[in-house]
Amino acid sequence: MAKQKATAQTAPPAAGGKRIDVHYLTRVEGHGNIVVEIEADGRVSACRWEVPEAPRFFEAMVLGRSYLDVHHIVSRICGICSIGHQLASLQATEDALGIRVSEQTTVLRKLALHAENLQSHLLHIGYLVLPDLLGVDSVIPLAKTHKEALLKLIAARRMANDFSTLIAGRTVHPQSMTPGGWVQIPTKEDLVKLRAMLVASLPNLEFAADLLASLADKIPDFSRPTEYIALVSPGEYPLYWGELGSTHGERQPSSAYKAMTREYCLPQSTAKWSKHLTDSFMVGALARFNLNADNLYPLATKAAAKLGLKKGCTNPFMNTIAQLVECFQSVQESIELIDHLLARGLRLEKPTEVRLRPGKGTGAVEVPRGILYHCYEYDEQGNMFAADCVIPTSQNHANIQKDLEALAPTLSGLPEPEIELTLSMLVRAYDPCISCSTHVLETGEVKPGRFVHFLRKS
Repeated sequence: MAKQKATAQTAPPAAGGKRIDVHYLTRVEGHGNIVVEIEADGRVSACRWEVPEAPRFFEAMVLGRSYLDVHHIVSRICGICSIGHQLASLQATEDALGIRVSEQTTVLRKLALHAENLQSHLLHIGYLVLPDLLGVDSVIPLAKTHKEALLKLIAARRMANDFSTLIAGRTVHPQSMTPGGWVQIPTKEDLVKLRAMLVASLPNLEFAADLLASLADKIPDFSRPTEYIALVSPGEYPLYWGELGSTHGERQPSSAYKAMTREYCLPQSTAKWSKHLTDSFMVGALARFNLNADNLYPLATKAAAKLGLKKGCTNPFMNTIAQLVECFQSVQESIELIDHLLARGLRLEKPTEVRLRPGKGTGAVEVPRGILYHCYEYDEQGNMFAADCVIPTSQNHANIQKDLEALAPTLSGLPEPEIELTLSMLVRAYDPCISCSTHVLETGEVKPGRFVHFLRKS
C-alpha cells in the first residue's frame, strides 16, 4: 500500500526506536495529529490522538437570537452535516416551545436526513477511504486506474446532492425548513423525479459494494470491543427520532444526553471528549448497525452479507462498510417514504402556530458520524439564553484514542511508513469532522501545548 503523502513530520527516533508524527492527518475534515513513540524493544511509550483545531463558538453566537433564526445559524456549524444540525436545532426548539409537527413534516425531515447521509457517506467512501484500499495517496490517480468506479461513485453522490436540493431547498445549509413545518415543500413532480433518481442509483451502489467486497483483504483485521451508542426505535433503523440506546443495554430519552456523553477535557485536545459506562464509546454507522441491524431493509441486509458485516462487529475499520450498507438503507427507505407521500397526497400546510413561553428542549438526530445533540433554553420572548451542542466526533475522540492505543503495539515491528498508514486509516475510518467538535479557548499564561477550556454555561 502506498505511503501517505508528506504531511507527516517524523523526528529522528531514539536509538533503535521509531516515532510517528502525523501532522496534520490527510483526508479528514479539520486538523488532527497522531503521535506514537516506539522504543527499540517494540514497547509503545507514547500514543496520542491530538486535536489542535481552532475553537468554534456557535453556542455563543445564538445567544439572544430569536427561535426563528437559530436553526439557520447552527446549520453553518458544518457544511457536511448542515441538514442534521438544522434538524437537531428544530427538534430542540420545538421541544422547548411545545410545538408539534405534522406527519408530513416528519416524513419530509426523514427524507432530508437520508439525503445528507448519502451525500456524506459516498464522499467518505469514494474520496477519502478508497484511495487507501487501492494503494494510492488521493482520489486523483483513480481517474486513470479505476475510472469506471470513480465515475459511478461521482454519479451516486451527484444524485445525493440533487436529492438534498429537491427536498431541503439546496445542497447545503437548507432553506425550506422552519420551526413547526416547512416554508416550501417539494411538488408531486419533484417526488416522482426523485424516486426515479433513487431507483437509478442502485446499480452504482451495487457496483460500489462489489468493489469493496473485492478489497476486503485490504481492510485491517483489528478488533477492540467497546460500547456503541445510537438512536433506537422499535421496528425502525432510526435517524430522525428515537431513544438513546447502548449496546450495554441502557435506554434513555434524548433529554438524558448529558448522562450518555459525560464530556470532559484533556490537554492534548481543543475538543471535549466523552465517555459513558466505560472509558470510551463509539457513535456512527457501525454503532447504528450494531444496535439496529435487525431493522434494515432487504437491500441493506443483502449488502451487509455481501460485505461481510455482521451485527456485533467490533472492528472500527468496518465503519466505512457500515456506511455503504446505510446507503442502501437510505435509498430503499426513501423510495418507501416517497411512495407514502404520493399515495396520501402532498398538502400545503402552514407551520404550526407558536405560542411563546419560557422553555428548555433537546433534539437528537443521527447524522453521518453519529448522534448529534442540541439543547436550548428560551425566554418568554422566544429568545435564546442558553445553548449546548454535543457533536458526534467529540463523542468519538476517546474511542479513537483507545483504538490507537490497542492497535499501535501490534504494528511496532513494521516499517514506519506502514505504521503511519495503518494508524491514519484507523482515524479516517471514523470519518471525523474535527472542526465541529472543538469547544475550547487558549488564554493567558499557559504552558506550551496546554489549553484552558471554554466551559459552556448550562
